[in-house]
Amino acid sequence: MEMDWIWGLIGGLLIGTGGAVYLLGNGWIMGASGIIGGLVDGSGRSTRKERLVFLAGVIAIPAVLSLIFGRVDTNLTANWPLLLIAGLLVGVGTRIANGCTSGHGVCGMSRLSLRGFAATAVYILAGGISLLIFRHVLGVI
Repeated sequence: MEMDWIWGLIGGLLIGTGGAVYLLGNGWIMGASGIIGGLVDGSGRSTRKERLVFLAGVIAIPAVLSLIFGRVDTNLTANWPLLLIAGLLVGVGTRIANGCTSGHGVCGMSRLSLRGFAATAVYILAGGISLLIFRHVLGVI
């Protein structure tokens, strides 16, 4: 039996622990889109250093883990234009939804937020429909 599922479990535990530490450390919800959005639009000037440290950790930790454990196959497409468009759509979607999966899914659901449950259900449904269309109908991923 392949053990790839363990990486998902470890990643989920790290995200959940990060969310708990962030909430306990400063009393704010760890929503990645809000943290990054505050850097982009300037609304997070008073917490800029904290936001930059968070962003540096999000980039550095996977790099460090790949040095320790070697290359991990992510099954990511090599189609850079598709990745760019997908990333932009995710950014727009998180702004429209007033949050992302880390804010609504991880932190919102753990606080039993009705909005967190609703947003997570919509994210999962939209992801499934997108996979169906882009992989099985259009064949681009």
